[in-house]
Amino acid sequence: MEMNAVRVSSLRDPAREFPRSMFTASGMVLAIFILPALAISWVVPSSELSLTAGVMQAFDAFFQYFDVGWLTPVIAVALIAASLGGMLTWLAGPSKGLLMISRQEGYLPPFLQQLNKAGVQQNLLVTQGVVTTAIALLYALIPNVSSAYWIFSVITTQVYLIVYLLMFAAAIRLRRTRPEHPRGYRAPALVPMCVIGLLSSAAAMAIGFVPSSQFGSGSVWSYVGIVGGGLLVLGLLIPYLFLRLRRPGWRSPDAADAAAEAAAQRSAEPRDTEGGAA
Repeated sequence: MEMNAVRVSSLRDPAREFPRSMFTASGMVLAIFILPALAISWVVPSSELSLTAGVMQAFDAFFQYFDVGWLTPVIAVALIAASLGGMLTWLAGPSKGLLMISRQEGYLPPFLQQLNKAGVQQNLLVTQGVVTTAIALLYALIPNVSSAYWIFSVITTQVYLIVYLLMFAAAIRLRRTRPEHPRGYRAPALVPMCVIGLLSSAAAMAIGFVPSSQFGSGSVWSYVGIVGGGLLVLGLLIPYLFLRLRRPGWRSPDAADAAAEAAAQRSAEPRDTEGGAA
């Protein structure tokens, strides 16, 4: 949904194509995430299901039933390759976006904005790797790997949900303060949909503070403290520090000029390719 909204301005007929793409994407997401989860829960007993190895447990159970257990290592290698590909994307994508906005608004010092000879944000990537490694080392502080995996997944989701809460609130505000602004697609019943989105995101955040049954014998309050602390630090404190510590001298004039030129071009484009979904 997020990527479709970002790309709505590139559609030839947003009013017709955007709803179609949204419904198609929603159906695909539901099928991709729900059906495999149901298959895993059907094959692997809940008492034996691991939060980290559930997928491999399901594949192994299927293959053993059909006497093709030798395929389990093949699938494992394929999953590792897919995970490495996804990891590379997650490493390069956010850092590139952070570099772009930092050069425009001065969020990072010039050292982290430097590019190597190949035009890659090397210093920023190295810093990102160091921070990620430090976070990964927290696995050593939590005895149960499944519990650690679950906690990190929940914290990541909580941080995402903060962004969605802000996004829904911003959409309501823009509809009320700038209703006549030309956009590529104008969502019907925007306010009720955003209210549902706000309530759903808030409910998901609340559910995140409920520990999994596989959390073990650990204290519930310890779990809540870890998740809440991670949410405060990663979702609120660090973004606040970025905003608070930014410096005008850290801006890149070339990046600021390019952003201003791009904004001017967008404002001059025809209505059917202007703006985003709102």
